[in-house]
Amino acid sequence: MASRAISARSRGLAVCHFCHQLNPMPADADHTSCLRCHADVHMRKPRSIERCWALVIASLITFIPANTLPIMTVTYFGSGTPDTILSGIVALFKLNMWPVAIVVFIASFVVPLAKILGLIILLITVQRHSRVQPKHRTIMFRLVDLLGKWSMLDVFVVAIMAAVVKLGFITSIIPGQGAVAFAVTVVLTMFAAHSFDPRLIWDLKHNE
Repeated sequence: MASRAISARSRGLAVCHFCHQLNPMPADADHTSCLRCHADVHMRKPRSIERCWALVIASLITFIPANTLPIMTVTYFGSGTPDTILSGIVALFKLNMWPVAIVVFIASFVVPLAKILGLIILLITVQRHSRVQPKHRTIMFRLVDLLGKWSMLDVFVVAIMAAVVKLGFITSIIPGQGAVAFAVTVVLTMFAAHSFDPRLIWDLKHNE
């Protein structure tokens, strides 16, 4: 029979979130000071679920204007039509630039939405004490955390193009409000992933 895994919590140890030092946690205390860097150490991130829910809901709200407001306007000889993320993807397909359109669709629409849905699934399964394999949910969390920075691809492209393409009356690129909303969405999902404590996924298993 396989031996039961021993957790740091079962040994009365808590890891410091800053320097990763293992510290003994008094049984009757909810926090202590790190022996190495003297930062506050908790057995689990304080109010992790509540903070993550608040940030996820906020990111879901900002996701709507991020995809409905114009992300940029390209002007040619003084005239131009503002484009949202989705209308820009459609325009790329019409120009037979489908590889670029696919990359933009995945990075600017699929990934942010997948991150939000992934965090919602993790939060619900933790709160409902789900018995779904903790290993699978941990992999999901790692993917959500890993993909965070790549969602800023669209914002970086717009920012670079707006700074570089300035040919006066001939052509120019003007960032729209959708770019701001999209950047806020990405930042909120990154903070949400950071506030979620993945150790909560394993707590039920260790308590069985």
